[in-house]
Amino acid sequence: MTDGPLLWYLNRSTGVVLLVLLTVSVALGVLSIGGRPGRGLPRFVSQALHRNVALLSVLMLLAHVVTAVVDEYVDIRWWQAVVPVGASYEPLWLGLGTLSLDLVAAVTVTSLLRTRLSLRAWRSVHLLSWAAWVVAVVHSVGIGTDLSSLDGLAVVPAAACVVVVALSLVVRLARPAPPVAGQTWGRSA
Repeated sequence: MTDGPLLWYLNRSTGVVLLVLLTVSVALGVLSIGGRPGRGLPRFVSQALHRNVALLSVLMLLAHVVTAVVDEYVDIRWWQAVVPVGASYEPLWLGLGTLSLDLVAAVTVTSLLRTRLSLRAWRSVHLLSWAAWVVAVVHSVGIGTDLSSLDGLAVVPAAACVVVVALSLVVRLARPAPPVAGQTWGRSA
């Protein structure tokens, strides 16, 4: 059976968990780049946590896409998971989800290749994670049948994710930036 309530619940739950994981990854990424050495967690710990949460996000993204494609209740084809145009079901909202997936894929690939890229090139592409997160939030609220209604409690996770990223940005901007000149991957030159 490839349609029914189980796949619907799996798709929706993986979407919510994915949004939370992306939020945690973005917040950890923001918080791990700033501050002075010796305050809070060591930088290598926060960066390792950020990478592991990001990896878990990618795995949850795959689960979310697979459940959406396998569920036959709504006709979502496999190619619509990577091409942001041409969907017959909720084309705008599905296209935004696809765009977010494509941005996450670009960030993931360049992160896997980061030792072969210049720090500037890697950071430039890595900034797309912000766009991926914003587009994922909009996709969640727009396509999620349980999130699009502002009168229910289901919008709370999306709103909480926005608050978490906003707070992490405020904390990051309140701290002085670490020196960048001559910096290599996690070590000063």
